[in-house]
Amino acid sequence: MNELLALGISHKTAPVALRERLAFTESEAVEFAREATATAEVLEAVIISTCNRSEIYLVVGDPVRAESDVLGLLARRAGIRPTELAEAIYSPRNCDAARHLYRVTAGLESMIVGEAEVQGQVRRAHEAAMRAGCTGPLSNRMFAAALSTGKRVRSETEIGASRVSVPSVAVDLALSVLGGLQQRHVVILGAGETSELTARALAEQGAGTIFVANRHADRALSLARRFGGSVVGLDKLPDQLLHADIVLSSTSSPHPIVGREELELVMAERRGRPLLLIDIAVPRDIDPACAELEGVSLYDIDDLQAVVSRNLSSRAEETPRALEIVEEEIHRFARWLGQLDALPTVSALREHGNAIVEQVLAENSGRWESASERDIARVEAIARAVMSRLLHEPTIRLRSLGADRGHASLEIVRELFGLQQDSSDQRAPDAAELAEVHDLRDRRNAPAARSPR
Repeated sequence: MNELLALGISHKTAPVALRERLAFTESEAVEFAREATATAEVLEAVIISTCNRSEIYLVVGDPVRAESDVLGLLARRAGIRPTELAEAIYSPRNCDAARHLYRVTAGLESMIVGEAEVQGQVRRAHEAAMRAGCTGPLSNRMFAAALSTGKRVRSETEIGASRVSVPSVAVDLALSVLGGLQQRHVVILGAGETSELTARALAEQGAGTIFVANRHADRALSLARRFGGSVVGLDKLPDQLLHADIVLSSTSSPHPIVGREELELVMAERRGRPLLLIDIAVPRDIDPACAELEGVSLYDIDDLQAVVSRNLSSRAEETPRALEIVEEEIHRFARWLGQLDALPTVSALREHGNAIVEQVLAENSGRWESASERDIARVEAIARAVMSRLLHEPTIRLRSLGADRGHASLEIVRELFGLQQDSSDQRAPDAAELAEVHDLRDRRNAPAARSPR
């Protein structure tokens, strides 16, 4: 039986210094998914990578071997030992893996609970993996259900009502440090979605902005027009640093954009005028050593958590209902997974019954010399009806087995009837093959690996 396996790190289990080593761009995520599905035990793969998490959702044959193989790939990519990486990795399986994805998509695992941006990030990650041919029926079903769950949580609760996001918290931090942003000179590195949210929050505070971007220059120009700023190329960054009061950075660069030595020269020319740097990119855009320079205040994504905690009291009241919705949707998915387990056995059981009918009819074909073709057809119909009725109740029960007995019961049925499960039966059925149901069914009782903290 194929299983679901998730491997990940987040702001709850690893500092930004480790998270940035496992961060993926969209193209890198697709390439890693292809590399993972090329291993012996991984059949499907989707990678989600944001500033707060890198998570790999897998459909696997042997989960133990698959986890070891993919951890090895991750460790080589990060340049660390697998044992060191394993200390920060969480690895839920089956419904626990799906539950975690549902919670992530609903914003319940975010640094800022209820944030809306993660819904789009999950959708884009799945679409990229699907275009690359790395998904299949099981992962497609899980991600579609997760996105539906995220929409339910946001439409049926007020968990996202008070606007709080990493960019808005970054601006709050700037406000608390500087006391006000009007007439302040703000430089934004990058022109992506996070930069747009940052620019909007800054505009509400009356700050002027300059976007620094080489890539996506057209988008940067569009943002500048909307929020009253201007655009310069990355080659003009040193000049902008000379005059900036605040630098907010959120690019997808794999390497630091602002280095210590370059900033030291800039600070010498600023003649003691302080500079606030807020780096919300993962990997980080600003060399952490810049914090050692006199007059420089540097904050990264992890430093924002203290500000976050002050903004979430209203959302905390909505969390219990959001978790209820997640569990309702997980019960549906769990039932589907249970039927996924049962379907090959049910199919094999009916094939076995049909084979017995054929065998008995063949063995007795020479004994009915005086029987007409119509009589023989009636006998055959009666034999098949008896077989069908005999297997009807076991079929219904196999499809509705709970997690406490499901897997063991299927094994007993296969053993009692001598059913051989062919490898071709391991596929996940299309959604049309399985009726959706809405009652509680947990996944089989295989021991799950360490859950996300």
